[in-house]
Amino acid sequence: MTYSGEVTVGGPADVHELKDLMITKIAVGPMNNNAYLLRCRATDEQLLIDAANEADTLLGMIGGDGIASVVTTHRHGDHWQALAEVVAATGARTYAGREDAEGIPVRTDVPVDDGDTIRVGHVELTARHLVGHTPGSIALVYDDPHGHPHVFTGDCLFPGGVGNTHKDPKAFARLIHDVETKIFGALPDETWVYPGHGNDTSLGAERPHLPEWHARGW
Repeated sequence: MTYSGEVTVGGPADVHELKDLMITKIAVGPMNNNAYLLRCRATDEQLLIDAANEADTLLGMIGGDGIASVVTTHRHGDHWQALAEVVAATGARTYAGREDAEGIPVRTDVPVDDGDTIRVGHVELTARHLVGHTPGSIALVYDDPHGHPHVFTGDCLFPGGVGNTHKDPKAFARLIHDVETKIFGALPDETWVYPGHGNDTSLGAERPHLPEWHARGW
């Protein structure tokens, strides 16, 4: 079946099958959070992005092979409600942006800086530090050697705009600057965007609206 990226809480996961990587998306919790399970097709090693909620659901998706690591995109509580339970069950290494680690109540084994590489099996993900939604939010970029890039943006980029900066002009200016330079400026229109909530999008679908986002200030 064709991957759509449209999932609902309580509904089935959706699987995006790439040549080297399988991406499984599921929605969990009262805030409709997305969690993403990445599986290297060569080694079967797995990585989870955002143990947001519903530990039993996430562990069921992970299955008997477990996970080597879990990345928390940022410190907001709706993105780590199941983290302690998932780590206890799997023994996974934990990753988070260095500036957000202190706000996550599970120890961060590997603090992440801009440009750092996080591996799942033979697959490499590049971290991009995006400031404004939180001090230490990170996005993860997979530059697929067989196709277009894929980027997991947490709450920093959605269909229709950047993440919530709570009407703080300085925070908005910083976030849209980082998103424009590190995401839109570095990646092509074909890049697939996997956000922390809701449906997927592409940079090409969002790029024409950047002037509108600047004008409205959110």
